[in-house]
Amino acid sequence: MKNNNKKETFENSLDTLENLVRQLESGDKGLEESLALFEKGITLAKTLTKQLEEAKTKVEVLTKENGKPSRKPFCENQ
Repeated sequence: MKNNNKKETFENSLDTLENLVRQLESGDKGLEESLALFEKGITLAKTLTKQLEEAKTKVEVLTKENGKPSRKPFCENQ
């Protein structure tokens, strides 16, 4: 059973980041609001990068062969 009180999913966080970028690109925000959005976006981007690195590590662990780590390409075309 999924716990709805868990941290936001990767996909939801990515959607939030994309929305922040759109808001910043629109150019209709003041300096203070733009800086706040930028700061939130940077924090979110760091969190997403960390989650991607953790997922990549899990994929590498799961592809071990004969007791030796075997790096296989991770399909990045999505």
